[in-house]
Amino acid sequence: MAAAARIPTSDLPHVPVLLRPLLAAVAPVKGVWLDGTFGAGGYTRGLLDAGASKVIGVDRDPMALEMAQSWAGEYGDRLELVQGVFSALDTYASDLDGVVLDLGVSSMQLDQAERGFSFMRDGPLDMRMSQSGPSAADLVNTAEEAELADILFHYGEERASRRIARAIVREREQGAINTTLQLVEIIEKCLPRAKPGKSRPATRSFQAIRIAVNDEFGELVAGLEAAERALAPGGQLAVVSFHSLEDRVVKRFLQARAYTGGGGSRYAPELAAETPAFEKLSKAIGPDAQELTENPRARSARLRVAIRTDAASGDVDRAGLGMPGYRQKGKN
Repeated sequence: MAAAARIPTSDLPHVPVLLRPLLAAVAPVKGVWLDGTFGAGGYTRGLLDAGASKVIGVDRDPMALEMAQSWAGEYGDRLELVQGVFSALDTYASDLDGVVLDLGVSSMQLDQAERGFSFMRDGPLDMRMSQSGPSAADLVNTAEEAELADILFHYGEERASRRIARAIVREREQGAINTTLQLVEIIEKCLPRAKPGKSRPATRSFQAIRIAVNDEFGELVAGLEAAERALAPGGQLAVVSFHSLEDRVVKRFLQARAYTGGGGSRYAPELAAETPAFEKLSKAIGPDAQELTENPRARSARLRVAIRTDAASGDVDRAGLGMPGYRQKGKN
């Protein structure tokens, strides 16, 4: 058995969430893995140190791959870096022994004011993980009021979505909204002041806009489908999510692809049996007390793990995955 994994912490700008339980859930770690959300490399380093023969690190943020150059050489040809999206991960590799996806925005992105992800720091209203394409400012300044309200409600579960959308449209008529703190001020004027210990009022709206800018739910489902195609029989899929909307989609995807038929009643015929593509689905695994002490960011994180069978890959009915109701124009 491989030596216990070194948990990267102080030397990285992003602390990998649920790394210990992830490595325990997929042990023994072996073979070739793909880290579809490479970030600062926390999961990749953990997997390599735990015994993976190789890890392919994929990230759409070019800065993530640039930052890895300072340590990537430690692993030689056991580490391969690819700039790309995890929805296309099956085009980067096949017959994988494992795929890991960390769906959260990384701390290094939040900490850089110029990336525009954080409502705590003033910076350009950007939020693009790939640093290309339409930005959050483009969305905020051009989307119709109804579209903005839908984004805030469906992706951020913001109950004051219509009020906030109306305020954004009213404000942009006076001049473009180009910075994070401009947007924070507009949002927080629409909401009660946060109680001590509670999240800032702008949290839900910033989450919603970030998700829309990066098409995160479209990427998530496409990434899960790509992982199914890329995994070898016996390969493991591990997904870490950070809010209930993401976890619901992951859970329902795995349930749907592990379904074997049945469920008929006198009101509806029994569904045709289908060879499951995944088995041994874990329940949601959350942080323990030690991790919460070390990294409060892990509070909302949930890990799910499943094992690929030898069944052929197939299609999933996206309507049954609990996807938020909003769809961007031009997106399926």
